[in-house]
Amino acid sequence: MGQKQPRRIHVKDAFQVADEAAQKIEGWLLHFEETEEVINVENIAEYQNQDVDLIWRTRNKSFKIEIKGDRWHQTGNFFFETHSNEEKNTPGCFIYTQADYIFYYFITTELLFALPMPATRNWFMGKMNQFKERRTTTPVKSGFYTTVGRLVPIKQVLKEVKGVKKADLKTVQMSPNK
Repeated sequence: MGQKQPRRIHVKDAFQVADEAAQKIEGWLLHFEETEEVINVENIAEYQNQDVDLIWRTRNKSFKIEIKGDRWHQTGNFFFETHSNEEKNTPGCFIYTQADYIFYYFITTELLFALPMPATRNWFMGKMNQFKERRTTTPVKSGFYTTVGRLVPIKQVLKEVKGVKKADLKTVQMSPNK
């Protein structure tokens, strides 16, 4: 059996998904009564180095949020990025983000999963080799780069990681994981 070919992702498509996810999540966060401010920090170097996209300020606390937008909801998996650029040996966002939460958003179904960090990362690192590794390639001017990650079943994360929350952004309600 041969190795599965990497899925090819175009930069334009990736940016479109990211922009759509960020826009939807920012609007959703602003609907909470306790929200004081949502600041998009995607273009600020200090936060890029931390792999943080949003600062969500509430009456009581501030949260650093990393957003992951995904179109592939039908797989039943998250894609936890372990290498953002395999050719340059650059670690993936899931490995180094300093966010309090990764907001993993499936744009087609409008389902959002708030993954508490570092709890989700610690759980994942202890089980990483159980999950299938996958690669995607992205064309760039100089050729392409390869992103590497693991396919992690959503049901398993919901069952085994404490504090994960799931929200249907069509209904604008957040419910805690049981």
